[in-house]
Amino acid sequence: MSSIKVECVIKEKNEIGESPVWEETDSSLVYVDITGQRVSRWSSLTGHIESITTEKPVGSVVLRKAGGYVIAEGTRFAFVDWVKRSITTAVQLDKEKPNTRFNDGKVDPAGRFFAGTMGMELRPAVVERKQGSLYTLHPDHSVVHHFNQVDISNGLDWSLDHRVFYYIDSLGYIVEAFDYDIQTGGLSNRRAVYKVEPDEGIPDGMCIDTEGKLWVACYNGGRVLRIDPQTGTRLQTVNLPVEKTTSCCFGGKDYSDLYVTTAYKGMDEDALAKQPEAGCMFKVSGLGVKGIPSFSFTG
Repeated sequence: MSSIKVECVIKEKNEIGESPVWEETDSSLVYVDITGQRVSRWSSLTGHIESITTEKPVGSVVLRKAGGYVIAEGTRFAFVDWVKRSITTAVQLDKEKPNTRFNDGKVDPAGRFFAGTMGMELRPAVVERKQGSLYTLHPDHSVVHHFNQVDISNGLDWSLDHRVFYYIDSLGYIVEAFDYDIQTGGLSNRRAVYKVEPDEGIPDGMCIDTEGKLWVACYNGGRVLRIDPQTGTRLQTVNLPVEKTTSCCFGGKDYSDLYVTTAYKGMDEDALAKQPEAGCMFKVSGLGVKGIPSFSFTG
């Protein structure tokens, strides 16, 4: 087995770093700082970081085929023109629920943007329960509401054959699966595929590798788990030097590196002194597996 290396590659701290996406065209990593209210772009070639400020907490960012990005920010889907440094609303949602906000999101293999909401946090990972929902922004800018009663809508991805949708509602401590209709984006047959153990942390962001295994970042657990969704077993644990690991994605040459976002919001001085890299971005190399490129929103 190859030797695993964990290194801090982006030292600029994020209150709640999230939603990392590898942009292959220029070897960059795009990500958000949710409560820091910014979208950032880090060049792995130069180390340079560019950021754009958002009006409200921004839960996730995805690539857009037409150029720029799409974000799930506050209670809206919005388009980001990186060249003009502008953000324009695509669709406003949850007008009757002012105390919710978007959280994690990702584009499906057909170019639709899935993103979920949650109640506003009273403090990190403590929310008003069952206030969230899961939505899809279609390329024609119509929106589908899949289900509600969600605590903290989080990690999501699709099986390699596009027939299964994987999903995490964090406070359920379960990785779930749905049958997926790639033609319509419809979900059915909800079921559990992995129960997160209490000592592993709170399941957060997630991605998939080329072997169909899931990588789940565990908030307050300081680790990323590799899970086999077919058998419901944990195959591997990658430990990081910070507790608040939030999400992950594959990137780099051949998508063989795992990038992991982290947070520092809610930590006291003692904890920050013990974990000086909290809120930084980490790269895990030598895993011996690869990820797949991110899909782009086609609207």
